[in-house]
Amino acid sequence: MSQRAIVVAVDTHDPRRPLEPELAEFETLAGAAGAQVVERIVQRREAVDPATLVGSGKAREIAERAAEIGADLILVLNDLRPRQRKNLEAIVPLPIVDRTMLILDVFARHARSREGKLQVELAQLRYRQSNLIGAGADLSRLGGGIGTRGPGETKLEVDRRRIGQRIGLLNHRLASVRRQRAVRRAAPRREPLVALVGYTNAGKSSLLNALARSDAFVADQPFATLDPIVRRAFLGGDTHVRLADTVGFITELPKDLIAAFRATLEELRAADLLVHVVDAANPDWPRQRVAVESILRDLELDRTPALLVFNKSDLVAAQTREADALYVSATRGAGLEQLRAALRASLQAQAIT
Repeated sequence: MSQRAIVVAVDTHDPRRPLEPELAEFETLAGAAGAQVVERIVQRREAVDPATLVGSGKAREIAERAAEIGADLILVLNDLRPRQRKNLEAIVPLPIVDRTMLILDVFARHARSREGKLQVELAQLRYRQSNLIGAGADLSRLGGGIGTRGPGETKLEVDRRRIGQRIGLLNHRLASVRRQRAVRRAAPRREPLVALVGYTNAGKSSLLNALARSDAFVADQPFATLDPIVRRAFLGGDTHVRLADTVGFITELPKDLIAAFRATLEELRAADLLVHVVDAANPDWPRQRVAVESILRDLELDRTPALLVFNKSDLVAAQTREADALYVSATRGAGLEQLRAALRASLQAQAIT
């Protein structure tokens, strides 16, 4: 049975980060985590309240409204500081999950491989350790709902005294994964590696399937792909490449998540070419494109040759297209031959230089 959630957000009128698109995205994440959003409460302030995020009066209103409609979860768009969380929990007697916790929860639901589960558990533990999660999500009660779901061997049912020990063990196991990946990358290879990168749910897995004629898992929801998938694809002529699908990005991707997925993201460093896949049908694509480019800079991948590819082109008008990009439809096959030709030309240019 899904949890009935009230979504809470503070709008500080930041022109760089308009509220509505991020709020809509947040509610999509909530759905992917299994929550039913029953109400949205937005508090407009010049700045967040340092004590309760929304102000004590608004916090009491939220508590009263939650009781009226039978909500059993509060989802907060803004990331909470430990003090804010503690004070909110004292007023609103419900589990309180902020944006980072929600993203981690979605990752936990979608982690399938052993490595993915280790990475997500590590990110969850680091976040809880650094943010001193309070009584609303106490470690002794983890495993029962959104923000408390864990995919690891222990389901995160560990007390605070054991967090450091568990983090050390996870780091050791993931270091072994990194060494294995390094050995594979160092091995001689005859075919170039092309990595698909982009915002979550932009259609990277669908494009991988279309180009490589494969059957990678595809779902219309955020973070459906966590583990890198590599398939061999034919580009025409005598050119084959290894095509890699990677975890999707999101605005302000949690640092704990980037750190935990370091071994996976390092695969991108070995790529000869990046294909930045953009969801052409999403009206918020400019913000999503900037977010991905920012993360690529943070990962020091902005100097890797890249092609900009707008997917779902069948859903947009031709006159609205960007001049410096390729347009494809992975589901309909439109533009794929032009993309293959562009990939061949880019890889051949690199071979010449």
